Amino acid sequence: MARRKKLYEGKAKILYEGPEPGTLVQYFKDDATAFNAEKRATIEGKGVLNNRLSEFFMTGLGNIGVPTHFIKRLNMREQLIRQVEIIPLEVIVRNFAAGSMAKRLGLEEGTPLPRPIIEFSYKDDALGDPLVPEEYIIAFGWASQQDLDDIVALALRVNDFMAGVMFAVGIKLVDFKIEIGRVWDNDYMRLILADEISPDSCRLWDIETGQKLDKDVFRRDLGSLTDAYTEVARRLGVLPTNVTHATKPTLIN
Repeated sequence: MARRKKLYEGKAKILYEGPEPGTLVQYFKDDATAFNAEKRATIEGKGVLNNRLSEFFMTGLGNIGVPTHFIKRLNMREQLIRQVEIIPLEVIVRNFAAGSMAKRLGLEEGTPLPRPIIEFSYKDDALGDPLVPEEYIIAFGWASQQDLDDIVALALRVNDFMAGVMFAVGIKLVDFKIEIGRVWDNDYMRLILADEISPDSCRLWDIETGQKLDKDVFRRDLGSLTDAYTEVARRLGVLPTNVTHATKPTLIN
C-alpha cells in the first residue's frame, strides 16, 4: 500500500491526503498540550476517545442540518473529512465565565452569563491566538460581515445542540471553540463546521459535583485526563472497547 502524503501536523491531529479529490484523512494523536504548547504530554488512548467523540458530535449536528466536514470514521484514530479552506479564526462560545474570560473580567468561574457570548481569536500560535474584534476580521479580509453573521448563527446552533446533549447526561457545557471552513459547490461558497468537537475543545463540568471533564484536568493537574474523557464517552454511550484507562501520562521533555 502506498504511503500516504502528510499535508499538515498540528498539536493534536495530522492531516493526510484523502483517497478522493477534495477529501482528507484526519488522524487523532495522543498528544496533549496546554499554555500554547508550553506544557506537553502523551496521554495513551486520548486520540481514540477524541475520534469517537468528535464523530458522535459531528454526526448529531449533521442530522439536525448543521453542515460539517465529517464524512465517516475510518478506524479507531482516523476520519475521512471534506477538504475545506479554514478561516483563520477560533470561534469561542461561552455560556459560563471560565478560563481567560473569568480572569479578564474578574468573574468567579462558573458565573452564568446573561446569554451565550461569542468571541473570536486569530489562529496564530506564535502570537498566542489573540482575541480580535469583528472590525479587525473584516478589515484584514479574514471574513466578511455576511460570513460573520453566518458564523454566529452556526455557532449558536452548535451551542444549542451541544448544551442539550450534555445536559441530558449530567454535564454542563461551560464553553467551547470551533473552526469554520469554506467549501465551494461550483461558484457557490458555503461555510461548514470543521476541525473537531471533543473535550479538547470544550469545557465540560459535572452538573452535580462541578468535576472537570475536559482538558483543564491536564492544564491544572487535576488527575487523569484519560479518565475524564472516558467518563464523557461513557455517559454518551460511545466508549470504545479497547482504550487503556487510567493510563499514566508520559511527559515529553
